[in-house]
Amino acid sequence: MHFDKGQSRVIIENVQPQVDGGLYPAKRTIGERVAVSADIFGDGHDHIRAQVQYRKKEAAVWEKTEMNPGMNDGWTASFMVPEKGVYIFTIVAWVDHFDTWYDGFKKKVAAKVDVHLELLEGALMLRKLAGNKYEDLLRLADKLEDKHYASAIETVLSADFAYVVHHYPLMEFETTFDKQLEIVVEHKKANFTTWYELFPRSASLEGKHGSFQDVIKLLPRVHAMGFDVLYLPPIHPIGKINRKGKNNNVRAEKGEPGSPWAIGSDEGGHKSIHAQLGTLEDYKKLIEEAGKFGIDIALDIAFQCAPDHPYVKEHPDWFKQRPDGSIQYAENPPKKYQDIYPFNFESDDWQALWDELKSVITFWIDQGVKIFRVDNPHTKPIPFWQWAIAEVNKAYPDIIFLAEAFTRPKIMASLGKVGFTQSYTYFTWRVSKNEIIEYMNELVFGPSRNYFRPNFWPNTPDILPYHLQHQDENIFITRLALAATLSSNYGIYGPAYEHYDNVPVPGKEEYWDSEKYEVKKHDWKRTNRMTDIIAMINKARKEHPALQSTWNIQFCAIEDTNLLAYIKATDDLTDIILVIINIDPHNHHTGYVQLPKERLKLGDRVNVKLHDLMTDEHYTWTQEWNYVELNPYKMPFHLFKVEIHESYM
Repeated sequence: MHFDKGQSRVIIENVQPQVDGGLYPAKRTIGERVAVSADIFGDGHDHIRAQVQYRKKEAAVWEKTEMNPGMNDGWTASFMVPEKGVYIFTIVAWVDHFDTWYDGFKKKVAAKVDVHLELLEGALMLRKLAGNKYEDLLRLADKLEDKHYASAIETVLSADFAYVVHHYPLMEFETTFDKQLEIVVEHKKANFTTWYELFPRSASLEGKHGSFQDVIKLLPRVHAMGFDVLYLPPIHPIGKINRKGKNNNVRAEKGEPGSPWAIGSDEGGHKSIHAQLGTLEDYKKLIEEAGKFGIDIALDIAFQCAPDHPYVKEHPDWFKQRPDGSIQYAENPPKKYQDIYPFNFESDDWQALWDELKSVITFWIDQGVKIFRVDNPHTKPIPFWQWAIAEVNKAYPDIIFLAEAFTRPKIMASLGKVGFTQSYTYFTWRVSKNEIIEYMNELVFGPSRNYFRPNFWPNTPDILPYHLQHQDENIFITRLALAATLSSNYGIYGPAYEHYDNVPVPGKEEYWDSEKYEVKKHDWKRTNRMTDIIAMINKARKEHPALQSTWNIQFCAIEDTNLLAYIKATDDLTDIILVIINIDPHNHHTGYVQLPKERLKLGDRVNVKLHDLMTDEHYTWTQEWNYVELNPYKMPFHLFKVEIHESYM
């Protein structure tokens, strides 16, 4: 803290939002509200005032908003960030002797204590506040010095005088928080995306090896379901040495395509395209055509190499050499990846390695890519990512980096702090009501709110979670609804999810006959209940701002342990969504849900209209507690648009 003089008496502590003491900026997106809090206190009983001062980093003038005191010396305020860029803020607090005097004056008058001297004290403070600027304050001081004692008291007790006390704070001996904390404000898509993943080699309607042209034909289908990001696994040449076969067999049969994540061959590396998918021009055409539907093509960045990648021959020192002269392939015991060589970031030639990998990212940005899904970033040094993302951000605005980091919490957190826009999460394994509530409260109300943007995926090509294995459509629908309404960013590994693929490798959370190792023939013309529900949920997400934020959730009390209920609402309550989900895929459940009256600003008389956006059913609730029932074989969740009758607000 910076104290104006030795007379400064206010302490400012625990300022939020800040990340690691201001080492990293907190994250927000355009149009979000920045909630600021701090512990502010001083000695004695004098009244304290405090304000948040904030501005865009390049602006010359500070804007100010008053902080409000709460319990236990906690103070809060908020400000909006309407533009992209870096904002800075700090807190200034002081003992307001004018407000202290005013409060004491009112109490003494109420106790019929003589206040002649208090009136003179008040007049002195008014003259100090007026200086040479405010003649109205000087006139007010004259009234306090008026010989008509009762009239002077009446002046101080008037509403006009209360206004003056509040709007003309006596700022003396201020304490200024010793840091100017940064908020990086990113474009709206950083906070609201809807992802669909498919393998382009499986995009053909005929079942042959697909191409970018086949993906272009699928764009209307992806658009109709409401997705705005189409993510493709790596599109580069696939290694021929140690190529994996079906079901991760260590030996590929003739004609087997191998894993797209085994990048590079004699046909090229990370800046090349797998020939059967098409040409670079074909890929740029895909990006262009997707843009006409409002869809961004996300590129997979997987910094690893097949044994026959050109880097291996050209830069052998970028890889770890074993005593027998061979190169160490990737391992995650007991898993072995014989078809992949990891980079050695401890190489003496590390700077050239860093520069080359950054150039891979910028090469694809120059082709039109704006979104990258980064494979296993936690297996590369975090300082590399901090440098690479910062360098990219300097030259290219609005690039999204999604961290595919299913790893330890502190590593996931660090990746978010150093620049990743979004991250995969543990949602995939949060199944019970208590697990979901605890995890959401941790994400939304814990420290990670300031640097970690979750992206919820019910499945991925790598993960068929146990709760989806050998199950019917109900659990698939439930998990989709949870992902799409809990988080403003979510995605699905599309065809597998749409068609309820549920057969695992025995004892593992992996798909049997995984598409990672073979070309699949999907019936791309097929629609079913899932595709309809996906389209309806995504339509609701696009039409309702309440579903475009992860941070506005409030869980509602509901009796049954298998029923989960939560409200999502905009700050001004112009858009309110109530979600109620039966997380038991096999059984009918009933219960009473409690409306959060304070959050919804409901009075004693409740009159709430609900429209279920999935079933088109309408309800009216006139009580705080209301009966609900959900049969998973009809629809396992309600997605209610809530309207509060104005006459009862």
